[in-house]
Amino acid sequence: MFRGASNPVNLEDHIAEYRNFPQKGVLFRDFSPVLREPSAMSYIADEFERHFHKNDVDVLAGIESRGFVVAGILAARYGKGMVMLRKAGKLPGRTAKLSYSTEYGKDSMELQRDALRPGERALICDDLLATGGTARAAMRLVEKVGGAVAGFAFVVELAELGGRGRLAGHDCKSLVEY
Repeated sequence: MFRGASNPVNLEDHIAEYRNFPQKGVLFRDFSPVLREPSAMSYIADEFERHFHKNDVDVLAGIESRGFVVAGILAARYGKGMVMLRKAGKLPGRTAKLSYSTEYGKDSMELQRDALRPGERALICDDLLATGGTARAAMRLVEKVGGAVAGFAFVVELAELGGRGRLAGHDCKSLVEY
C-alpha cells in the first residue's frame, strides 16, 4: 500500500487477471492497468530507485515489450540511457541473438552488438518474472555483447514458478509477489 496523489493505492488492485490466457489452464497477471494510474507508476519508480542506487547502474535494459515502459521510466528517473532487448528480427544492424525456453514454448531475443560498452552495468527490467527463461536470456545477451548485469527489476513475480532461482547470484527485486 502506498499513498498516491490524494488517495491510498494498492498496486495489486491495478493488476488484472485473465483465466485461460494465453492458453487453457493459465492465470495471466496483467500489469497493463497499472499504466493508467500515475501514482502507481510513480510508486514503481520510487521503489526501484530505493533498491537500485543510480550510481550502480549505467544503463537500463528493457525486455520487449512491457519492460520497455519500466526501463524508460527508470532511465528518465536515473538520468541514464536505455537499450532494448527485442524479439528476433526487430532490431537493425548487427545483433546478438539467443534462443530460449519459456513457460509456453521456445522464443528468440536479440540485442544490438553495440548497445553496451564493455563492462557497462545494465539493470534489466520487465513487467513479470515467471520461470525466468526470458530474464536469463536477457542476462546472457547483455553479457554476450560485453556488458554486466547490475540486477533485475520486475513489477510482478510468480514465485511458485521459481524464476528467481534461474537468476541466482544477481540482485533481483519484484514489487508484487504471487
